[in-house]
Amino acid sequence: MNPDSPASPSAARFQALWSRCGGAGDVGSVHAALHARYAEPHRRYHTWAHVAHCLAEFDAAPVPAADAGAIELALWFHDVIYRTGASDNEQRSADLFSAYARPSLPAALVDEVVRLILITAHHAPPDAGSAAWVVDVDLSSFGLPWDAFLSDSRRVREEQAETEDARYYPAQFRFLRGLLARPRIFTTDHFHTRYEQRARDNVARLIADVEAGSRL
Repeated sequence: MNPDSPASPSAARFQALWSRCGGAGDVGSVHAALHARYAEPHRRYHTWAHVAHCLAEFDAAPVPAADAGAIELALWFHDVIYRTGASDNEQRSADLFSAYARPSLPAALVDEVVRLILITAHHAPPDAGSAAWVVDVDLSSFGLPWDAFLSDSRRVREEQAETEDARYYPAQFRFLRGLLARPRIFTTDHFHTRYEQRARDNVARLIADVEAGSRL
């Protein structure tokens, strides 16, 4: 995949972001490393296409200007490490970001981006503020039209093709039912208004279809 193709966010955008956040120099090598990670052959959902989707949702959202740099950096890096079945992908992604950023970016910003990357493990609803924007952007594909949501769900399943159904579906449905049990899937009003009902409908339909015998 060409790193400047529509499915791959551009090096120029990343360079501009890095500079706005206080970084110096040409960070083309960092973007190239990101590109290599997101283009790994075992990925089906956690790819450049997901990053591009997140950045498009970020661009359309009324994110507070003061928080925008940290939020966007977190979106670029939040899935940079993806090992199938691993429980520490977010931690390893945060560590990789930190390794690239600490020599160049302000320490407080690096700490904040690390925090935001870790919150995308989705263990609990986020607090308001920057974390809410990052989590809502990351979950926004749940609110896509059914066919697109189902396609994404199939890609997630393909990434774990070696996991048998008897293990995959119970674990996945615990996560999905956890989302449905929350008062709101989306914390920010912007994403709640835009995607809440369709996300709930999609998740409930997926669970019902699989439990009725369908398979992704």
